[in-house]
Amino acid sequence: MRELIRAIRVTLVLWGITAIIYPSIVLVIGQIAFNSQANGSLMRPQGVVVGSSLIGQSFRSDKYFWSRPSTTNYSSFATADYDPTKGENSSQRTGVSGASNLAPSNSDLLKRGNEKEGFQGVQVELDRLNKAGIKPTADLVYTSGSSLDPHISLEAARSQIQRIATVRSLNLNQVEMLVAKNTEGRFLGIFGEPGVNVLQLNLALDRLP
Repeated sequence: MRELIRAIRVTLVLWGITAIIYPSIVLVIGQIAFNSQANGSLMRPQGVVVGSSLIGQSFRSDKYFWSRPSTTNYSSFATADYDPTKGENSSQRTGVSGASNLAPSNSDLLKRGNEKEGFQGVQVELDRLNKAGIKPTADLVYTSGSSLDPHISLEAARSQIQRIATVRSLNLNQVEMLVAKNTEGRFLGIFGEPGVNVLQLNLALDRLP
């Protein structure tokens, strides 16, 4: 009986430390030192939440920089392109993230690449880019591994500068400087490649006089 009581006591102490004390300390540190990150890195221009800097959004208007395509349309209900009645959009109702994971030998991968409609068709993106006079880049044609990537490459952003400047009647150098200011460098200076957060860049566009 004495050993049983001791075991129960140890279990309760460990439970209190690992399930209450430790999580509470981490929560407090996160809210104080990393408040934005701990709450989803939400972006609130004028006090209204418009998205997260960690999750991409679908931009289709000519006055905005376009993001890369997504197999789930970024799992968003808040886009004009979303139609829950279409079967190919069923994944959007789940909030899932991820690519198809189809092998290069899978015939479905080639079929998807040649689709003429939907969010997954490579040919759809190529036609849209060519129509807008934008030089296709890999990240403007293909989806990311998570389908939620909020960034595009610097090359992809620069290829859209002329269109943005024309549609918004802006000076070309003004848009180029805006892209440069919103370019994020390599992580720790060595990992990855420079990228542009599309939501942050488009918000900066809207702030221009």
